[in-house]
Amino acid sequence: MKQLSLFLKAFAVAAVAATLAPEAAAQAGRTWVSGLGDDVNPCSLSAPCKTFARAITQTAPGGIIDVLSPGGYGSVTITEDLTIDGSGGSIAGVLATGVSGIVVNSPGVHVTLRNLDIEGEGTGLIGVNFVQGASLTIQNCRIYGFRSGNNPRGVSVTANSAVKVMISNTDIRENGVGIHLETTAGQVLLASLDNVNAENNAAHGLEVTGPGSSFARVRRSSFDNNAGDGLRAASSTSTLTVTETSASFNSGVGINGAASGARVRASGNVLVNNSFGFGIAGGAIIESDATNRIGGTSTPPNATFVNQ
Repeated sequence: MKQLSLFLKAFAVAAVAATLAPEAAAQAGRTWVSGLGDDVNPCSLSAPCKTFARAITQTAPGGIIDVLSPGGYGSVTITEDLTIDGSGGSIAGVLATGVSGIVVNSPGVHVTLRNLDIEGEGTGLIGVNFVQGASLTIQNCRIYGFRSGNNPRGVSVTANSAVKVMISNTDIRENGVGIHLETTAGQVLLASLDNVNAENNAAHGLEVTGPGSSFARVRRSSFDNNAGDGLRAASSTSTLTVTETSASFNSGVGINGAASGARVRASGNVLVNNSFGFGIAGGAIIESDATNRIGGTSTPPNATFVNQ
């Protein structure tokens, strides 16, 4: 009787293991998608999937989804550490009509998006919507055509915990706001933008706001031809450091310290043909030096500069 009981226990354990084995095996450190793939596949190199949404279910936390060929891979919500790399396809597309393209929404996650073409076709809501997480890296991407909904944006980061944002070599154009960086009270957002073009957006190219502390460093970038400001520090807890950047031909201000307490540090920039080169609210501070070129525009008479 005792031997029978032990046998039955062993059989039950084996049955459970057999049930779980396929699920465990499906979680790979690297998965693949292809324009010719199929979502019934396991997302392996020899049998790639069709969409990012399918591939993420087969990818272990911290893993990589690779693109093998040109295609449209659909919108996706990310809730784990993940890299999506579109470098294997000449166009790794995410078409998001009427919805957001890529949503990141889980505490503590680190997400990298690389070599992607994220398109809203005018009806998309937000290209990359970072609702919560620890870090977001965007490299070599195009994000455009997100102009629908209450707050359409190319990239939107709303931080309810400490967050780092790194965007480089990326075009963000023809959206509502190009890039929106916001943090809640008591939290800190650190953003680094390098060789970013936020142009032809229906509102501001970049806006940085609180009520938490938000710090954005921008260099070697362009924020031109936007219907609002080129770059905007929109809260008392916002700090913008801008170097070697063009903020020109905007309907609003080139670089705007738009709230009391906001701080702007600017050096080596070109600010031409805006309503004003620099804008400043009462109590805001702009630290500017003689290397900034301000032409075809003027500075508000109430502006106060430090180290001019």
